[in-house]
Amino acid sequence: MKKVLVLLLLSNTCVFAQKKDFDVKELKAGRPPQNFTQTLPLVQWADGDKLSVVQRSGETKNFVLDLTNGKLTEGTAKISSKIPQPKMSVSVRNNDIFLKDNSGEKQLTNDKAEEKNPTFSPDSNFVAYTKDNNLYTFNLKTNKEIQHTTDGTKTTLNGYATWVYWEEIFGRPTRFRAFWWSPDSKKLAFMRFDESKIQMFPLYNSEGQHGFIEETRYPKSGDPNPEAKIGFVSPEGGKVTWADFNEKEEQYFGWPEWLLDGSGLMVQWINRGNDNLKLYNVSPANGSKKEVYAETQKAWIDIDDADNRLTLLEGNKEMIILSDKSGWKQLYLYGVDGTFKNNITNGKFTIRSVEGIDQKNRVVYFHARGLENSTRFDFYRVDFDGKNMKRLTFGDFNHRQIQLSPDYKYFITTYSNINTPTQMAVVDNTGKIIKDLGTVKGAEMDTYNIAKSELLRVKSDDGLFDLPMTITYPQNMVAGKKYPVLISIYGGPDAGSVFDQWSWTARSQWYAQEGLIQVAFDHRASGHFGKEGVAYMHRKLGYWEMKDYITLVKSLIDRGIADPTKICITGFSYGGYMSCYALTYGADVFTHGMAGGSVTDWSLYDSAYTERFMDTPAENPEGYKNSSVMTHVDKYKGMLQIVHGTMDDNVHMQNSIQLISKLEDQKKDFEFMLYPGGRHGWGGNKGVHFDNLKTKFIYKYLLEKPVPEGLLK
Repeated sequence: MKKVLVLLLLSNTCVFAQKKDFDVKELKAGRPPQNFTQTLPLVQWADGDKLSVVQRSGETKNFVLDLTNGKLTEGTAKISSKIPQPKMSVSVRNNDIFLKDNSGEKQLTNDKAEEKNPTFSPDSNFVAYTKDNNLYTFNLKTNKEIQHTTDGTKTTLNGYATWVYWEEIFGRPTRFRAFWWSPDSKKLAFMRFDESKIQMFPLYNSEGQHGFIEETRYPKSGDPNPEAKIGFVSPEGGKVTWADFNEKEEQYFGWPEWLLDGSGLMVQWINRGNDNLKLYNVSPANGSKKEVYAETQKAWIDIDDADNRLTLLEGNKEMIILSDKSGWKQLYLYGVDGTFKNNITNGKFTIRSVEGIDQKNRVVYFHARGLENSTRFDFYRVDFDGKNMKRLTFGDFNHRQIQLSPDYKYFITTYSNINTPTQMAVVDNTGKIIKDLGTVKGAEMDTYNIAKSELLRVKSDDGLFDLPMTITYPQNMVAGKKYPVLISIYGGPDAGSVFDQWSWTARSQWYAQEGLIQVAFDHRASGHFGKEGVAYMHRKLGYWEMKDYITLVKSLIDRGIADPTKICITGFSYGGYMSCYALTYGADVFTHGMAGGSVTDWSLYDSAYTERFMDTPAENPEGYKNSSVMTHVDKYKGMLQIVHGTMDDNVHMQNSIQLISKLEDQKKDFEFMLYPGGRHGWGGNKGVHFDNLKTKFIYKYLLEKPVPEGLLK
């Protein structure tokens, strides 16, 4: 009798532990099952060691977390007074500026020209903006508009960035703004760009009966660059004072930073060769400049790292500089006058960002990768003198997002690893966990048969690097069976895509059930191995990526799980370039590719980005030749899907058209799709069409069966 009871208990246990399969209709629709996932809370720092927590799973509720004891009570907390809350706001509507405050809304400007980037002065007495490529301020006390420049034209831009600066140096979030208020509101610095020597590149719009040309000033690699200079003006008006730079020089200026007392503007300058960076303190009074920092590298220096490179400290006596001159991004303490004081950090790891500086206690809080594992980010503290560095995050997790409290006493971490769903916790500045705030893991997640994912490393063929790769395996793999491989990449310098993080999607689960091996992998120059690894790409875009990618693919083939006749690589932009390069230069290994918005020859891309890594075509003709997809078209075999937006102002459709011409001349088969009006990416129904196009490609060439009913959107 006892034996029978034991057998019954074991049987019931097996039934209870059995995982269930996903509902086919839900996966096809791209959504998880009910209670499979849940939403993380919204959190904001509040006054008095408290945290505002808005629970969003199920019924939305407001809670207050007391950080001194970890107790959570229902209610609403006042947002921290240390977090600035705007009392007024400005916006542009119908090409005019509107001001909104406690008394209501009023219109500031009323003309046909479009005002752009309205920005309050720190004292909120002025609004600066541009229109018709001239710089203006609006005095809120006198209700008067002041025009500061008068020479704005289609090719002369005051306070408004030229395209190549916006895209490659200042960054897209700046929305072309190229003016900066001094902290005391007494001066406005701005950049003036002369694009007249830049050749116009036409973008053809086919709308209407006759279509039209959109003219863009886009310097290709080796072309003349826009001339730039820096000016200073009083918001009240008056003469512009120009900084002591020669605008005729081959140079770039990075995003500048005002000294905290407004006495000077810290300006990043770099030569066109991108290997000689200088930091100048420029006087707004007379435009004179003083060099306070200089750096040279054999490869290149990233001028677009402006938001992290320089941190000015209170008292106007010290600054912290982030540099990869050692081969790894590290922090250095300098005097504002350029006197080197000491390394704050030193080692073979990469600092992502400075999250906070406690100047009273002389402590830096920073986010970094590579100290524990290059596929993970962690949060650290270190003293100004480089002592007492400590990891504040915990476990074998990737702490990808950090929110430090204004008083530096606590931080919120959002973390996961490849097999642990994303979670959120609040931690104090000693590393003690105060409270778990939530997880995306729903109550039903553990009951489902989830496709297995794994992060592993493969030795590069020269034995120098352990290359990272993530794999989602086919559901219910059969030993000895070879499966088609779908590879998602971006590529490029310091632009990795492999991280130890949870990333389940309904589509990924579906493809696992359909029998696809889904892979992401990174090369030696992707950022995992610091600037030491990234510098391999100098004058050789494409070569080292493809060499390492081939090594990674062959490791899957050697394991006996990958079908060598179905190796598909897919990517957009630089990832599109790599996909095209894989089907030509790497065609002995890669059999299929999907390439969107692709660079196909680096002489066709912009000067600032391309020359940073490749130098000019005149300086590096062999590098440009070998990195060009067109050079290797004779090696093409397999099937490549080429996709481009007709109005792409970043990677011009010219790239795909020239590749198509080469393929046609050599009688090669390929697929091509245009998206009329599409820029460097597109949404709406065209975006849905693009998703469906890729799905059809996967089923036709990798799975070799019809697309299941209901899978297409």
